[in-house]
Amino acid sequence: MPDRAPQPVDRQLPTDEARDLISLVRDIAQHEIAPKAAEEEDAGRFPREVFTLLSASGLLGLPYDSEYGGGDQPYEVYLQVLEELAAARLTVGLGVSVHTLASYALAAYGSKEQQVEHLPAMLGGGLLGAYCLSEPSSGSDAASLRTKAVRDGGGEWAITGTKAWITHGGVADFYTVMARTGEEGPRGITAFLVPGDAEGLSAAPPEKKMGMKGSPTAQVHFDEVRVSDDRRLGEEGQGFAIALAALDSGRLGIAACAIGLAQAALDEAVAYATGRRQFGRPIADFQGLRFMLADMATQIEAGRALYLSAARLRDAGRPFAKQAAMAKLHCTDTAMRVTTDAVQALGGYGYTADFPAERYMREAKVLQIVEGTNQIQRMVIARHLAGPESR
Repeated sequence: MPDRAPQPVDRQLPTDEARDLISLVRDIAQHEIAPKAAEEEDAGRFPREVFTLLSASGLLGLPYDSEYGGGDQPYEVYLQVLEELAAARLTVGLGVSVHTLASYALAAYGSKEQQVEHLPAMLGGGLLGAYCLSEPSSGSDAASLRTKAVRDGGGEWAITGTKAWITHGGVADFYTVMARTGEEGPRGITAFLVPGDAEGLSAAPPEKKMGMKGSPTAQVHFDEVRVSDDRRLGEEGQGFAIALAALDSGRLGIAACAIGLAQAALDEAVAYATGRRQFGRPIADFQGLRFMLADMATQIEAGRALYLSAARLRDAGRPFAKQAAMAKLHCTDTAMRVTTDAVQALGGYGYTADFPAERYMREAKVLQIVEGTNQIQRMVIARHLAGPESR
């Protein structure tokens, strides 16, 4: 079967610097990430050295202030970098998105002193972060979390509880942790920056997942983990608002990763369909398959336009929570449809591990779940349209 290399996405980028950045990312993706993706995902191997390379290349702090080691890039550009990384390997693209999410609380709500002390290492010093909101008994209902932080008389907090479904759990260098410091409900939650080597912090064995096996997802246990008050981020009781603000931006990251994964699946389907011959001609000549490919491409372009529109609102300082929920909903549903169709386009070969389509399909499913299920996204969108639900 002849090899047909996918054409790079023709991106609308605002500056020459952004175009150079995308070229750098494509080079890293092509030479350092994609060649090992299938083998390492099958083995469940986490590519820590790739994140070290991305950090050294300035790619772990793109949307943050260059004063602290960030890249000063608008979300419009940062998200397209995520898309390129996710197309090469979702574990990497999603990992960068989670690291950015974990850095948000400090970058947006930390004091100047906290930012000077911690952000440079987080954004460009080789560190990797994790975001700790969900718990075994509080997923979508995050405001009911039970992990507690209790202040002692010496200016420290003791954190006790268990967080669940933590990407980079057990391998992260720092954890942004939401813990209860006051009353029940959202007003009693505070955010903390916890070092990964803190005494009393441990991780359970990684979950055994249907996809993204190279990305460790684990429960993280806090057994009276002590942190000083200068690692509290924002005001006491502000943690839930910080968490939601972080998730608005994080959902755009998930949307971009979903479109990257879908694009990789489409590229695989096109390459197969134009190279596979049946009845004396390429199967891409048959209308049924041609229309399937056309629908896949259209859904991807629509998703890309949607997440970029939301990103531009964010970059302009305008409200974007509704559009972020729409982007997360549409793009992840698109990734599920497109990867399923890619398996179908490859026929029996699509169902084998000899081709990446089956891996793309398994990986797509989690994107409809993480950082707010798509059912939650529909609730968020509806609230913006019709107001809160009646009680």
